[in-house]
Amino acid sequence: MKLIRTEDAVGHVLCHDLTQIIKDTYKDARFRKGHIVTVEDVPVLLSMGKEHLYVWEMTPGMVHENDAAERLLALCGGAEHMTRSEVKEGKIELKADCDGLFCVNSEKLIAVNSVDDVMIATRKGGTAVRKGDKLAGMRVIPLIIEEEKLKAAEAAAGSEPLVSLLPYRLKTAAIVITGSEVQKGRIQDTFTPVVKDKLAAYGIETIATTMSGDGVENVAAGIAAMREHKPDLIVCTGGMSVDPDDNTPGGIKASGADIVTYGAPVLPGAMFLLGYFPDGMPIMGLPGCVMYAGATIFDLVLPKIAAGVPVAKVDLVRLGEGGLCLGCKPCHWPNCPFGK
Repeated sequence: MKLIRTEDAVGHVLCHDLTQIIKDTYKDARFRKGHIVTVEDVPVLLSMGKEHLYVWEMTPGMVHENDAAERLLALCGGAEHMTRSEVKEGKIELKADCDGLFCVNSEKLIAVNSVDDVMIATRKGGTAVRKGDKLAGMRVIPLIIEEEKLKAAEAAAGSEPLVSLLPYRLKTAAIVITGSEVQKGRIQDTFTPVVKDKLAAYGIETIATTMSGDGVENVAAGIAAMREHKPDLIVCTGGMSVDPDDNTPGGIKASGADIVTYGAPVLPGAMFLLGYFPDGMPIMGLPGCVMYAGATIFDLVLPKIAAGVPVAKVDLVRLGEGGLCLGCKPCHWPNCPFGK
């Protein structure tokens, strides 16, 4: 930085905040660090008693922090379904413009943040967000940065967006309620209301339900009946353990679904099943823990399913790290490390 006359500072970058005080009216930074001095600023600065200023010299090959932040924003793609803030003190933030699934290209983000003096911070990828949620923030560390560093960040990011927000696509669901004890009225069905509420939180309406009772053939027939309603998703409740009468996994397989996995490295929710029919319709078998636990495997997988993102076995395997619910009382989900 260097000290220059205020009249000669036009086009230069301020190195620190400059406070203006007007008795009984105003006391705050009139010009922020990083501000580029304009012709109109000069009389104001002189009225503040600033006849000399410390400035950064904008030499060729250097980029101002505001312009650099815009280039980092560009690495996030077109920011579809996201709203950007104005650049302020070299920083830009992104917020969700709708409910949806927030996705991050983790490998590319690490590569960008490995470049000196640049940073993009995001919330965890693969998580559900609501309209208005903060998603990401970006800036460079110094007031001005070498063009070469920005080019290195751009090369590290590649051509694909670093982040994206996918609106929820699935709109309807059908539920198959297994278990003869429910079908015969021996116990009250307390499972279905929980599932309906969780689906509704992602804009999914339950359009049909059926009580299939036990047995592989009965469960498969219940699923077939629900497919006639043409829902976007089918959910089977209960009957997911290894007990002889728990035939839901076999019923789902007999219904014609291709099983992605029966079992997941998540507690609660180890007995979870996910499959897809040939037409792409997903089907899930939910273990009993979904009925009473604050957060389970269902809460981790449902946002992706609702957004229409295909879920592979490797995606579920990755949930093992962070997939242990700590059983906090009261439950803090989703503001906790479960599944993250």
